[in-house]
Amino acid sequence: MPTSPPSAVPGASPEVAEIERALSRITYLSTRARQHERLMDRAGVPLDRAAVALLRQVADAEPLRPGELAHRLGVEASHVTRTVQQLCRAGYVTRVPDPDDGRAQRIELTDAGRDAVRRIRAAGVRGMQAALAHWTPEELARLAGLFHRMVDDFLAHAAAADTD
Repeated sequence: MPTSPPSAVPGASPEVAEIERALSRITYLSTRARQHERLMDRAGVPLDRAAVALLRQVADAEPLRPGELAHRLGVEASHVTRTVQQLCRAGYVTRVPDPDDGRAQRIELTDAGRDAVRRIRAAGVRGMQAALAHWTPEELARLAGLFHRMVDDFLAHAAAADTD
């Protein structure tokens, strides 16, 4: 539970303020450079955070155009271009023609890229499994369901905001 009360936010319920606080804490913990280095060591994959985020995104919805990747990752297209070049040189992704537009390209995982994503996810799951070892299967199922629901609602809210 929280170590100190959250700051009062006008119009926000205390529960939502606590959720925001918890998400901020977990985001900080999961994005620390040292945490990333440990994960990459366990996975045996020598990639920076941007490359891992891109690989995961392509694995979840491949193949994608670079512009779509930039949109999904919330970064500038130039960042995606540089990261894709890095991943192409390392053999994790390849560019393939877009079947809908012969002038465009999509980014697709190679076998090495699929293996890297599998190893990264496995290392992450092992770490999470260890951290949550004292949780019951019912608690884990409830948390997973609520997390997915929250992400879906965040995505829907972001999409609505983009159309406003």
